[in-house]
Amino acid sequence: MPIELRTPKQIDEMRPAGQFVASVLTALTEAADVGVNLLDLDAMVHAMIKERGAESCYIDYAPSFGNGPFGKVLCTSVNDAVLHGLPFDYALKDGDLLSVDFAASVDGWVSDSALSLVVGTPRDEDLQLIAATERALAAAIEVARPGKRIGDISAAIGAVAREAGYSVNTQFGGHGVGRTMHGDPHVPNDGRAGRGLPLRPGLVIAIEPWLLETTDEIRMDPDGWTIRSADGSRGAHSEHTIAVTMDEPIVLTAR
Repeated sequence: MPIELRTPKQIDEMRPAGQFVASVLTALTEAADVGVNLLDLDAMVHAMIKERGAESCYIDYAPSFGNGPFGKVLCTSVNDAVLHGLPFDYALKDGDLLSVDFAASVDGWVSDSALSLVVGTPRDEDLQLIAATERALAAAIEVARPGKRIGDISAAIGAVAREAGYSVNTQFGGHGVGRTMHGDPHVPNDGRAGRGLPLRPGLVIAIEPWLLETTDEIRMDPDGWTIRSADGSRGAHSEHTIAVTMDEPIVLTAR
């Protein structure tokens, strides 16, 4: 698949999708609480999509690695789940670590973003894990400039993770974003600086560090979607869609 570079006009056209995705994640941080059902969160987002006239990137999503179509509009990963969590009949409990991932298309352009939060009373370990993914994301965005390479983004993520004491899984990572949710290039969450695709103005990618507390090994649920840590330790996930420009990167999904 060829890697497409977007014009400044096209990047401006992508802003409404990013703003919508950001607004949904903000609403989810306010709605997620002890006793709230994951299916109710999904229904809330479904209504927001309809009201906005947007399109879900998930509901009909059926990639080779999943048991598709996904059938929901939101990924909700709880505690030891970290990616692609399929919403099910579960009421959030005090202390749950919830990661939510959401992508939508507005006027034909896609944005993709994720965040993690603790419902109710947090554990310090969970807050540290979430903060590490957020620092890794910020470090990766900072180096997303012309003259750098994909490997610089990957290395920035890996360095933050290791400094915080976490190992890194590279099976799932960031990706190109445009008219569809997933495109080239792949953006691993660890790598060697100075290697890989050169970053050029107009490149739009989702950067998404995710970490597990005590392992980098994963397993998949019988639902064919939800990815969990192999040892039962908790996970966290942070993601933004960004555009590389001649100047600073633009965070299209900034909240």
